[in-house]
Amino acid sequence: MTQVCVIFGAGEYYAGTPVVPAGAYVIAADGGLDHTRQLGIVPDVVVGDFDSLEGRPPRTDVRTIALPALKDDPDMLSALKVGWSAGCREFHVYGGLGGRIDHTISGIQLMALLARHGASGYLYGDGLIVTAITDGRLSFPAHPVPEDGRMVSAFSHSDVSLGVNEPGLKYELKDGTLTNTVVQGGSNEFRDGVDAAISVEHGTLIVTFPIEVALPQVSRFHEFGGDIGELDTAVSKLLVR
Repeated sequence: MTQVCVIFGAGEYYAGTPVVPAGAYVIAADGGLDHTRQLGIVPDVVVGDFDSLEGRPPRTDVRTIALPALKDDPDMLSALKVGWSAGCREFHVYGGLGGRIDHTISGIQLMALLARHGASGYLYGDGLIVTAITDGRLSFPAHPVPEDGRMVSAFSHSDVSLGVNEPGLKYELKDGTLTNTVVQGGSNEFRDGVDAAISVEHGTLIVTFPIEVALPQVSRFHEFGGDIGELDTAVSKLLVR
């Protein structure tokens, strides 16, 4: 079974209580520590430069990875790297959407990074979840759909995504080609009581779906190698001194 990692970020938190599965590896990323404290959750690891932390600094009885402010990796990427090194390949991220738009874009980019290395990431937002899939398939089980529908969208994160299929949705795309400059996969809908899927033969898709819908079953068309990189705790060498 894939080791699950739950990460708490400093972004927006919406209606509903974050779910931490039994045995999950919990990480507080910077100001996400404020949220774990409010929720009564003790993280396994705290990581960040703590520029967004409003409360007291991390306690000494919690493993803490302090990062420099002038660094290349954002705190969320550092948190993902910590989870990856612990063996996690399924990541659930709260507080990674909303607030600053640059943080939101960064979170979406990181979901694509995970997908391109054969892992799954889920960003929990305002009534929706954002995920990504590379050379694989997201299978959504049949479920009741309200009259006003439930929107599901797919966007190409890679320059070109080939062999995109969306069986079971209201608009059943078949063997389509999506690009990252033309929006054709937005505002599709689940059908009442019908199994559905979104797949891509070659490329990376960003997929958004309602938070009420069960997480999809993920299947991949080939093995993936490599990793998302080692944790970098040094001051950036790229900055002009």
